[in-house]
Amino acid sequence: MRKSQLLVALAAVPLSAADFTWSGSDFLLDGEKFIMLGGQMDPYRVPAELWDDRLAMARAMGLNTIFSYIYWDELEPRQGEYNTQGTNDIASFIEKADAHGLKVVIRPGPYICGEHEYGGFPWWLANIEAMQVRANNKPFLDASAEYLNWLGSWLEPYFANNGGPILMAQVENEYGFYGNDHAYTGALADIFTHAFPNLTLYTNDGAGQAIKDGSIPGILAVTDGGIDGFNNRDQWIDPSSKGPYLDGEYYITWIDHWGQTQGHRWSENDPNGIARFQSDLSTVIDDGNSISIYMFHGGTNWGFSMGANWDNNAYNAITTSYDYGAPLDESGRPNAIYHALRSTIAARFDGIPDVPTKPPMSSTHPIHIKPYLSLFDALPPKHSSVKTPQTFEQLGQKSGFVLYRWKATRATSGALALGDGPRDRVLVFVNKKRVAIVDSRVQNRTDVHLDLKRGDVLDLLVENYGRINFGDHLVDQRKGIVGDVYVGSVRAHPLDQYHLPCDQPGESGHHVPPPSHLGPLSPPAWYQGTFDMETPGDTWLELPGWIRGVVYVNGHNLGRYWIVGPQQQLYVPGVWLKKRHNDVRVLNLEITGDEGPIQGIDTRTWANNQDPDGPAP
Repeated sequence: MRKSQLLVALAAVPLSAADFTWSGSDFLLDGEKFIMLGGQMDPYRVPAELWDDRLAMARAMGLNTIFSYIYWDELEPRQGEYNTQGTNDIASFIEKADAHGLKVVIRPGPYICGEHEYGGFPWWLANIEAMQVRANNKPFLDASAEYLNWLGSWLEPYFANNGGPILMAQVENEYGFYGNDHAYTGALADIFTHAFPNLTLYTNDGAGQAIKDGSIPGILAVTDGGIDGFNNRDQWIDPSSKGPYLDGEYYITWIDHWGQTQGHRWSENDPNGIARFQSDLSTVIDDGNSISIYMFHGGTNWGFSMGANWDNNAYNAITTSYDYGAPLDESGRPNAIYHALRSTIAARFDGIPDVPTKPPMSSTHPIHIKPYLSLFDALPPKHSSVKTPQTFEQLGQKSGFVLYRWKATRATSGALALGDGPRDRVLVFVNKKRVAIVDSRVQNRTDVHLDLKRGDVLDLLVENYGRINFGDHLVDQRKGIVGDVYVGSVRAHPLDQYHLPCDQPGESGHHVPPPSHLGPLSPPAWYQGTFDMETPGDTWLELPGWIRGVVYVNGHNLGRYWIVGPQQQLYVPGVWLKKRHNDVRVLNLEITGDEGPIQGIDTRTWANNQDPDGPAP
């Protein structure tokens, strides 16, 4: 195909042009063939201050469409309460995409996967009676309809038929890998039709049996994975779902889990891999088909937003970095894949903007930080006392930590039993000395044996690593302790329960002295320091010698660090920094006693290490 034949695919269509549909093998925009050159970028994984920057980079690579998951759990953090501030301001993101000449495809779920906490489901679903997610279940469908109708009402001015940039909305996500209940998908399709009137709908599934199980008659069926999925899609689906070929998720690389056996997954230094990406993209374009690169820009799982997978009969937590080996790296800088794909597109289309210039990454002087508060010295005064532990959900808490405390009423010995098992990592303390770690990532765990005297205090600090986002285990993603706690044959009750969400850094009252003599078995503690940057800019924050914890800079929760890797630094956006007195705080969960200075560096590294505080998973 000649360049001139495909120019419409990259043309920035005026706001008044609003007719988007599909017919036969073509997407049609105002009656003309439209080839969708898309890339996935989720607004939540990028600071809102940098949306313009990342969207400009997408346009400069030659993309004309942005695909974005929409996170139900972020938009409705508590049932019936919606938050549209900051990275939840999806309308603003869509307006910015439109200003850059980009169309938008929304992927609102209600289930999204995306390696996000609980696949995008809000935690409070677990508190609704008879709830069953991803099923023809009235409580689930009712909650989904409330969310989707609210979302559709908010975004309707941006639909293509109203002159906006939103071309399509995806119904569910890869349902064919999960089930084949067509009553459920049919009911969800009805909800979408009402919530997103006159907007083109589609489903996205793996090729073969998965697309048969996940597709919905009358709605465009799209495959993901490799472009070979185009070859056998039509034999599996209802004729009414046949239409243009779109690879809804063309994978550049893959995700990283904490402690995985291989290193960081990327293809930037793999010429053969890059050549394959270019060949596939060329084939898609030259055949007149469409594609969405997953991910174009992965970004960061800020705070406690990362999800987890169930692989090889074990729990695997996603890293804070969602770099994904994408063409635009976690910091928003183009790499070899970006430039190679851009050259492939530029050989076929005119009018691609120049690539914006990016400043180099920055560094800082060593940052000396000191402990200022032991986590156990600043427990909230309000707590509950119960016979059976309550889960995070019962306590009204989404993420972070819950401390369960029991004072032994008599001497007892035996194995520690934590309900139905750890959810997800449990630091075990006796009289404020750590005696064990129980981790759901570790298979074939050995028993933790305790010998308690009367009056001994047993503390169980339970951390939510992230609810599973993919697979059958979505059925039960309650966190905390599910069931009773036993030491040998003795049931540990009553238990005191303390909420520790740790969304923001801990604050010390004047009456609480700084902790002293911290060592490898001490309870977690908060550390604090400051640093200056003459020219604030993006940096990679490195914590050499630190094992595991959470980092906050100027009040922003950057997420978890963990020496096991493959991630070894945290991304700090320059837009969150100041010239003077940047505040950095660390919740140090597993103290060594030899923690040294931390530092912002200009070059990231990846590495895997043995967990110093536990067996290999």
